[in-house]
Amino acid sequence: MNIVVPIKQVPDLVEELEIDGSGKDLNREWLKNKVNEFDDHALEEALLYKEANGGTVTAIALDSDDIEKALFAAAAKGADKVVKVTGDFGGAVSSHTAAKALADAIQSIGFDIVMTGVQAVDDRDGQIAGLLAGHLGAANVNVVTSVEKDADGLVIHKEYSGGVVAEFETSTPVVLGIQAAKETPRYVPVAKIRKASRGLTIDEIAASGSADAGSEVSRMFKPEGGAGAEMLGDDAEAAATKIMEILTSKGIK
Repeated sequence: MNIVVPIKQVPDLVEELEIDGSGKDLNREWLKNKVNEFDDHALEEALLYKEANGGTVTAIALDSDDIEKALFAAAAKGADKVVKVTGDFGGAVSSHTAAKALADAIQSIGFDIVMTGVQAVDDRDGQIAGLLAGHLGAANVNVVTSVEKDADGLVIHKEYSGGVVAEFETSTPVVLGIQAAKETPRYVPVAKIRKASRGLTIDEIAASGSADAGSEVSRMFKPEGGAGAEMLGDDAEAAATKIMEILTSKGIK
């Protein structure tokens, strides 16, 4: 079973984010990036599947700043192969562009299962899995929380709103948007990542073709700050009275 896991770097949200001069993207000059949390869960689920059932795991990513470190970290965690798709992927890359470039590379590698993060913190559109499936001609299930092997293919748990979980049976090839792995993504120390970087070569595949985004960013704005919260203290009776005064002043009865 060949499992391919696309990963991407996203802005670390603990950092102070600034909009660049164009007003359409973040200022990325000093921006600190990290592996997308959902992609990290996709990699963990792929590794768990491999450890239980055999097969290979390939981590793949579009070329970007520090992506080699992310790929070597994936190898240190247990990925058998790492691949970088080369091309002009500087700055923000739309889901459509990313999906087309990744799908072409994945098609050339060969796959049974693609496990990718259900979304990313820098776009939140949740389109990558569906777009990949369309380009690859594969089935697609999103918001996946568990992947198991059975005699006829895969048994997949998909989460809906309100904590409802459904069980699906599917054959391969399939693209899965992973919401959460069955276990917390494993940690690897820096020393192990450095060791992986010395003993492993990142394969490179040149991006081919292109896909225009269905929409484009015209302007970004920082959220406006409010007046702040009013603390009502520990006296429950006084707090209840104050809440009623606030609601009444706003015309709520």
